Amino acid sequence: QVQLVESGGGLAQAGESLGLSCAASGSLFSITDMGWYRQALGKQRELVANINRYGTTMYADAVKGRFTIWRQSRSTVHLQMNSLNAEDTAVYFCDAVAMGRTYWGQGTQVTVSL
Repeated sequence: QVQLVESGGGLAQAGESLGLSCAASGSLFSITDMGWYRQALGKQRELVANINRYGTTMYADAVKGRFTIWRQSRSTVHLQMNSLNAEDTAVYFCDAVAMGRTYWGQGTQVTVSL
């Protein structure tokens, strides 16, 4: 079992930056990939960025060049979000893959105003 707790997020104006953090606890040795998804109101959850245990990253086209994901340790992942725009408004969820199962955090709201 893996538990995830997100922090960060909040309210920003367009063009500003915010950072998200996610800390895992539990069976940390089994975690491979970690990442961030987001779900805007009325839309499906979508991948934002992902990082595997080797440090290889993957980004959604909409955030490339603006967002950066990195792992501080096996159990902690961060997402730096720069040049935010209104389309980035969503609930952001941290995920971790361990033993073939995906675990989710509770989500944290990011709201970008014009």
